[in-house]
Amino acid sequence: MTTTTEPATAREPRSDRSQTEHVDVLIVGAGVSGIGAAHHLQEQFPDRSFVILDAQDNRGGTWWTHRYPGVRSDSDLFTYGYRFKPWRGPSIAAGEEILNYLDEVIDEDDLGRHIRYHHRVTAASWSTEDRRWTVEVTRGDTGEQLQFTTDFLWMCQGYYNHTKPYQPQWEGMDRFEGLLVHPQQWPQDLDLAGKRVVVIGSGSTAATLIPAIAQEAAHVTMLQRSPSYFLAPPLTHELAVTLRQLDIPEDWTHEILRRAYAAQFNELARMSHEAPDELHVFLMESLKPLLPEGFDVEKHFTPRYRPWQQRIAIVPEGDLFAALREGKASIVTDTIETFTEKGIRVSSGEELEADVVVTATGFNLSVLGDVAFTVDGEPVDFPQRVTWRGIMISGVPNMAYVFGYFRHSWTLRADLVSDLVCRLFETMKAKGTTMVVSTLRPEDADMQIRPWSDPENFNAGYVMRSQHVLFKQGDREPWTHMMEHAQEMEVLPKADLDDGTLVYR
Repeated sequence: MTTTTEPATAREPRSDRSQTEHVDVLIVGAGVSGIGAAHHLQEQFPDRSFVILDAQDNRGGTWWTHRYPGVRSDSDLFTYGYRFKPWRGPSIAAGEEILNYLDEVIDEDDLGRHIRYHHRVTAASWSTEDRRWTVEVTRGDTGEQLQFTTDFLWMCQGYYNHTKPYQPQWEGMDRFEGLLVHPQQWPQDLDLAGKRVVVIGSGSTAATLIPAIAQEAAHVTMLQRSPSYFLAPPLTHELAVTLRQLDIPEDWTHEILRRAYAAQFNELARMSHEAPDELHVFLMESLKPLLPEGFDVEKHFTPRYRPWQQRIAIVPEGDLFAALREGKASIVTDTIETFTEKGIRVSSGEELEADVVVTATGFNLSVLGDVAFTVDGEPVDFPQRVTWRGIMISGVPNMAYVFGYFRHSWTLRADLVSDLVCRLFETMKAKGTTMVVSTLRPEDADMQIRPWSDPENFNAGYVMRSQHVLFKQGDREPWTHMMEHAQEMEVLPKADLDDGTLVYR
């Protein structure tokens, strides 16, 4: 078996720190969340100093990590794009187009001078006496150890491990004579021409990758343990076409389409809770005309879970189904018994011969970048803490984090979180305080502590695998998270920052 992994680049770290740098706000992550946070901070508090640290060697976060064929958004770009930056392209965009969009924001806001690449945050220590964080950083390109201090730490690093994807271990993997690839570590020189490819997985990555490689490969088989839900919208919303034909200003078009898409997905979210059977029928019926005649929809496209207990995979223009109709791709729904020298044998006894096996099996969740946090010398045990509105952590001062939506576009929430954090800065300024910490009130003493994600609400594999290392939520506001966008667009802008759950000092 040949596997593709990133080459080892670790170097012996230096024992000395060449510098300590202080900034008012330290942003961790130069992806969609961090770039957006920097925009809002700079716009509302132009006098505050800040830097953006990122462990990778370039901007973009997930869009820099994932560069497999066909990589694209599985949300529309009118809502995945920022509220403040009109999107001018098709509704569903390729990864490179999204990187270009982020580059425009960086250039327009002159953020490049604030970003430090190859800077991996390893530890963050809060001192109440000093009213600041001390952040330990390792430079990935030199091994140098750096130190930053900051008044406020803004964690925008995303939610998964960029270096260690989720890779299950199956019997016989070492016998496989072909190439084993994970999309998160895709070799840029991989030639699939004439190759037999098996893609293990049925989520957004598989649905994106398969139509992109199907025309080049001899054949692509999607091997799934169980089916996912799919939605096949047009690549560009017809309303966007109409508005552009009318020469409507781009910022108007952006806002109109942003509202239209948000309303559409708000309705899907409502139906997933209130009328799941009706939504199931709608999703199934919308697929049938796109599939080959006589295709077994019950076996290959009927999930075991309620609609939107896991993310619905977006297939623009139904390109995955076109590959099935053309015979370029096929689906096998079964479990893996063992890898063989020539491919994979499934539980039915069928052997799927393959030159390349792609494990589109997802990722590992990372708790706040796997940074070691301490507060006044005591390690922060996150599974013992609860969230404050999905933005702060109980007992952790002067720190906010950005976590987007699972069902809606990530950035819809990132913009709302940035608004609230900036409002928090204004509140601290008005009160003349330098410290804020979310704190359980006496009336919260009997609060039921719940898991980070309720399986009845959202139960994707990567979430369920990580529940034991994640912080918790309560049974009442503001100690909850994972609301739908329709709720939070009303709740967060009006959230009371002086209700006793935030203690200012």
